[in-house]
Amino acid sequence: METNAANTAAPVASALERRLDLSVPIAELEQEVDRRLLRLGKNMKLPGFRPGKVPASIVRQQYGHQARLDALQEALGRLFGEAVSAQKLRVAGTPKIEANNSGSTTHMDFSATFEVYPEVTLSDLAGVEVERPVLEVGVEEIDSTLEILRKQRVRYEPVDRAAALADRVTIDFLGKKDGEPFAGGQGKDYRFVLGEGKMLSDFENAVIGTRAGEAKSFDMTFPDEYFSKDLAGQSVTFDIVLKEVCEPVLPELDGDFARALGVENGDLTQMRAEIEANLRREVKKRLQGRITAQVMDVLLQANPLHVPEALVQREVERLMQAARQDMEQRGMQVKDLPMRPEWFTDQARRRVSIGLILSEIVRVNDLQAQPAQVKELVEEAAQSYDNPPEVVRWYYAKAERLNDFEGAAIEANVVEWVLQRVTVRDKPVAFAELMGQQA
Repeated sequence: METNAANTAAPVASALERRLDLSVPIAELEQEVDRRLLRLGKNMKLPGFRPGKVPASIVRQQYGHQARLDALQEALGRLFGEAVSAQKLRVAGTPKIEANNSGSTTHMDFSATFEVYPEVTLSDLAGVEVERPVLEVGVEEIDSTLEILRKQRVRYEPVDRAAALADRVTIDFLGKKDGEPFAGGQGKDYRFVLGEGKMLSDFENAVIGTRAGEAKSFDMTFPDEYFSKDLAGQSVTFDIVLKEVCEPVLPELDGDFARALGVENGDLTQMRAEIEANLRREVKKRLQGRITAQVMDVLLQANPLHVPEALVQREVERLMQAARQDMEQRGMQVKDLPMRPEWFTDQARRRVSIGLILSEIVRVNDLQAQPAQVKELVEEAAQSYDNPPEVVRWYYAKAERLNDFEGAAIEANVVEWVLQRVTVRDKPVAFAELMGQQA
């Protein structure tokens, strides 16, 4: 069946939007419909008729509308594909095809509106400066990590003294506003550690210095930015009864502690060596993440793009789905939680822009992932498991399991390509800050 399209894809509302006018001859469409109905009729079964002998009028009555839709859809799809191929257009998303009321008695006219991928022209990066965070893992960092591991395994023992910072306390409390209890202002046998920030600082300060068995009343004012609007900036009174004070007891750095960390023979030297190896991998990962984020910012600033809204919306859906899955894994009831697309739009637009820029850099500079790079990343990731060779074999058992590593290798290639073209200044970063540890 012959179809016709306009010679050029005309710009429409935005820089990336295009329109093609499509025209389908009615006579040829009807011929295609007849051919489809004829094929259907040969196989159609209907009570009272032998197979393939159902009258054409009945076949048309039952299947004529669908046959016409299918024939028209196929014709428009073929025409659209040929037109964008001839004009070398890279279509982003699905075209929106609408009928035009041209009044023609010989043709059915349509308009296909769609977006195209932007042309990415890479900018010169000369004069751009990037700060590369650097950190060497040494004894101090290993000792700091050991302290964190000890604190994660802390136990608490009751003491007969006033509560102090780092103690775990158990209290009953009742809050009143204008003499009346307020919602969420009471608790029984409530436990928290002083200094961890679980309670407001004014509340914790009032508990500090109190002994088990003592009762106390105090006034405090909620911060203006408190999440509850009914309490933000309001003065209230709390009555508390301190029921227990427990002080923290950290485990000793001995064989039992080493075994708790998975070192079966309890050897402390081996324990430190394993912590150091894991720490070096984690520090390397975080340093790479920071420099990568800077490089992506540089590329976005140097190569501003109009991005197809179709791709942005697709990425929004992907991000929303990932968020739902994350919430479900945390045990949350996703169906009861509101989730709006606009929450993810900025992130989606950034990701689409970066993806387009990176694709062009990779294409122009031949920065595809190399097998040796992928293997190195897989082997490095496997080191955090008990049986690294088995983990490596698992990843290589199916090609799709390597996708994330291939993506990481490509990203690393792009980062290195950018760093070779900008001014790089090393900047030491504090261990606690890099690891996100609170002071």
